[in-house]
This record gives sequence, C-alpha cells and structure tokens, in this order.
Amino acid sequence: MSQYVKDIMTNAPLTIDVGESVSAAAELMREADIGALVVTDSSGVRGVLTDRDVTVRVVATGNDPATTAVGDIVAPDLVAVSPQDDVDTATELMRTNALRRLPVLDGERLVGMVTLGDVAIDQDATSALADISAEPPTH
Repeated sequence: MSQYVKDIMTNAPLTIDVGESVSAAAELMREADIGALVVTDSSGVRGVLTDRDVTVRVVATGNDPATTAVGDIVAPDLVAVSPQDDVDTATELMRTNALRRLPVLDGERLVGMVTLGDVAIDQDATSALADISAEPPTH
C-alpha cells in the first residue's frame, strides 16, 4: 500500500475553464473517455465537474448545455489534497464530503487527480471496486 497521494494519483488531469459551456465539457469528457474534468479560472482550480453534474444540474433541470457555463454548475466548495498528504487523508476527505475524486494541488498548482478507484486499487487490489476501476472502458 502506498503512503502518499503522489504515489497513486493520475498526473496532469484534463481541465476546463469556468467560462466554457457544459456542452464543451461533455464533448471533452467523451473524447477523452473520462467522467470528470478539473475546473479552472485565472486564479487556479475551482472544482471538479463530473458527468453526473452535467446530468443532474443541467439536463435534468431543463437547462441548455450549450448556453450553461461550467462555472454555473460546479460545486462552490473546493476540496483538494496535496501530493504529500497520506492516502488515509484523501480517503477520509472523500468519505466526509461524499466525493469520488479530489484534485491534487501543490500549493496552488494542479498536479494530479486522485479517485476512489485509485484508493481502492492501492488499498486492496483484489476488491471488486479495484477490479472495476482497473478495467479499461468498453464501448
């Protein structure tokens, strides 16, 4: 088992600016075959936008994804970890805040993303969640 977030995180996650449309975000997620983007603005990281956010906060409410800005739906409270934080800290933040993904910040600079799947693989590579998380996506 790894001790630090830096050992299990995904480096260089994809980002999107707060001013971009939700449609642009969804297209980027589709092209990259991922379920989340780190949302940024000129001052740094603002949050994480997930495919669930798009569904629940835009599509299900009848808002137009082409005219809704990413910044209008991203959760306002940023929860992040440092690469030097231990994995248990990341796990507790995920549990406490009901999150599956955390941006990894070195000071103000985005350096990675750690997911519940990363933690599962690290903690117990034989668990069902680890198996699912380790599988490549199928189309």
